[in-house]
Amino acid sequence: MLLKYGDTAFDCGIGEGRLAGVIRAVVPEPVAGAGQLVNDALDRCEEYLALFQRGERVIIVTSDITRHTGSEVYLPLLVERLIRVGIKESDIEIVVALGIHRKQTEAEHKKIVGALYGRIRVTDHDCDDPGKLVYLGKTGNGVGVEINRRVAEADRVILTGTIGFHYFAGFGGGRKAILPGVASRQACMASHFAVLNPGEGSGRNPRATTGNLEGNPVHQAMEEACAMVQPAFILNTVLSPDKRIVAVFAGDWREAFTAGCRYYAEHFTCRLAAPADLVVVSCGGFPKDINFIQAHKSMEYGSQALREGGVLVLLAECRDGYGNGTFFDWFRHKELPEFEAALRRNYEINGQTAYSTLYKARRYRVILVSSLPPEEVLTMGMTPAASLDEALARAEAMLPKDCTAYVIPEGGTVLPVIS
Repeated sequence: MLLKYGDTAFDCGIGEGRLAGVIRAVVPEPVAGAGQLVNDALDRCEEYLALFQRGERVIIVTSDITRHTGSEVYLPLLVERLIRVGIKESDIEIVVALGIHRKQTEAEHKKIVGALYGRIRVTDHDCDDPGKLVYLGKTGNGVGVEINRRVAEADRVILTGTIGFHYFAGFGGGRKAILPGVASRQACMASHFAVLNPGEGSGRNPRATTGNLEGNPVHQAMEEACAMVQPAFILNTVLSPDKRIVAVFAGDWREAFTAGCRYYAEHFTCRLAAPADLVVVSCGGFPKDINFIQAHKSMEYGSQALREGGVLVLLAECRDGYGNGTFFDWFRHKELPEFEAALRRNYEINGQTAYSTLYKARRYRVILVSSLPPEEVLTMGMTPAASLDEALARAEAMLPKDCTAYVIPEGGTVLPVIS
């Protein structure tokens, strides 16, 4: 069995006697090709497109390169529909929802917009430029919503992206294109801070978890922010682990997103009878393991299949390092109570991911196969390894001889649930 790592792969040599199972999503074959699925979804948006008027300025918000969405397929088809209803190419702009991520390269813009490159204006959101932001108001839990001025001042806003699990917002996609996608750094931080319960030392809110929207305070803040923009409609894909578009949800920004989340949960949750001693999880290769912050999703989901004190082997190349310059600095806090107190004093999204990383490194024994400096991996509470064979040899020394194991080839897409 080959497990992807960056642009290469490792052969997983776990013996059949130990292998309790391979955890995969059960994804039905799409009923049509990718282009047809997108066009069928856009057909369901005719009532929204009919409201567009000539001369209106239209903004399409789409994801950055860290999230493969099928944008090179759906963006040209979406623009074609806009032109069909009278919108000029010069009145259409694509805004890349970077959140607090780095700007995209020219090659990455080309990859995101496909055949539209050079025809339609493409700009990166900048969360730190006050001149390019506008304040819209506050959410019910006090998050000040400040977003991209061009998005706020557009006549029509269309949100695009892909639906998948998110480890504390419940699901990615939909309303996340606005907050954190095109929001100010402060708004991003404030919305994500809701992951913590009120009160020093009280830990994370149990409803701010993977696959849950009900009562999720992070989701609620994002939804309220999106309502302030009132998108014309959304178009969200669902991708198979090998990055094929298998379903498309489009229409009302709340209803289409909710339907997409139901579909995703149904097909990308794997129910297990019992946890294992060892879980070997690959993020699924590039770009899912482009940096550690992205790879953390696979670490979070994979750990759900692991018993307390078990060993997690994570394959994550991390060619772009950590994904943010401040991420590693958080590991100066060695103990969880101290870490949580520091996070409450000076909240950062990357600090939350770092805290979650250390939490799992303390609860389990984590072996990380990556290109990160070994001494830094050790500082994060994990054991470094240069290859899967080395990682499994290290795991062998930590586990009983009769240990059981799960292998997860696409860790960022499937959620194990112990029944």
